Amino acid sequence: MQVRDVDVAAARRMFGGLPVASVATVNEDGSPHVVPLWFVWLEEAVYVSARRPGRTWSNASAEPRVALTIDLGRAWVEIAGVEIRGRAELVAPADADMRRPMSAWHEKYRPLLAGEGFARFTGEVSDIGFLRLEVERIVAWDHARD
Repeated sequence: MQVRDVDVAAARRMFGGLPVASVATVNEDGSPHVVPLWFVWLEEAVYVSARRPGRTWSNASAEPRVALTIDLGRAWVEIAGVEIRGRAELVAPADADMRRPMSAWHEKYRPLLAGEGFARFTGEVSDIGFLRLEVERIVAWDHARD
């Protein structure tokens, strides 16, 4: 396995359609906080949905440096992934610049919210926001390649 810098567009094509990114923020005491969250990866940035208020949201508000990983595969020779680092900008869904990202987010996750899923989601997540993360650094790993 080799960790290497990668082409952002190629990584977006390979990993952008996956359902979950593991998002790492820093707690107030300096310890890491990592959670799986839904995301959309558009050309200009990665948009990660998070509860407001929630630990991820409050951590990113206090310390905007964020890392996330997106990976795929189960068997050793299938495992591949990317780590993205950047600074999170906290954005409300009603922000005018969020129309395109919100449309992409709804399109991506609509199938996962079918049936009673949407009612459960809106009942449990009453105040959603987005971390807008411009890619500052991206590295990848791929066990299938030498």
